[in-house]
Amino acid sequence: MTDDRPPAPDEEEVHLFVERMAMAFADVGFPRMAARVLFAVMAADEPLTAAEIGERLEVSAAAVSGAVRYLTQFGMLVREPVKGSRRDRYRMPDNPWYEATITKTGLYKNFIDIASAGVDALRGPATPSGERVAEMRDFFIFVQEEIDSLGERWRARRAATGHGNR
Repeated sequence: MTDDRPPAPDEEEVHLFVERMAMAFADVGFPRMAARVLFAVMAADEPLTAAEIGERLEVSAAAVSGAVRYLTQFGMLVREPVKGSRRDRYRMPDNPWYEATITKTGLYKNFIDIASAGVDALRGPATPSGERVAEMRDFFIFVQEEIDSLGERWRARRAATGHGNR
């Protein structure tokens, strides 16, 4: 009888992956504990409770609690209740990178709306200050359009590679 299960991951290598990715994300402004939690959950084959995350990272429940709250707000983690318990488990959504970057672009609409009001307040783009604000608004319009296009291309690529079928 053969065992068709993949070999167990090397815990030290997994730990190094989690810590290196967390540090890389922290270097660009992502909260470090949130990054550690994110990659600990990503590296787990099954959803984890906050206590299990804390054990893997050797951190307090309070540190995990703040991090999972942050990550669930941005769609990077999904919280699921544990049947018959007051605890929750956390897992990655089906496509967290898309969720966190492409679908959360209301940020750009907000920038566009505020900048448009700024252009109006400055009496239009005919003034130097109005022109600067109009250029900022137009840049954010461009970014929004590019993100929308990027999302369409990502969905097509994801479907073509079968990543959405797990």
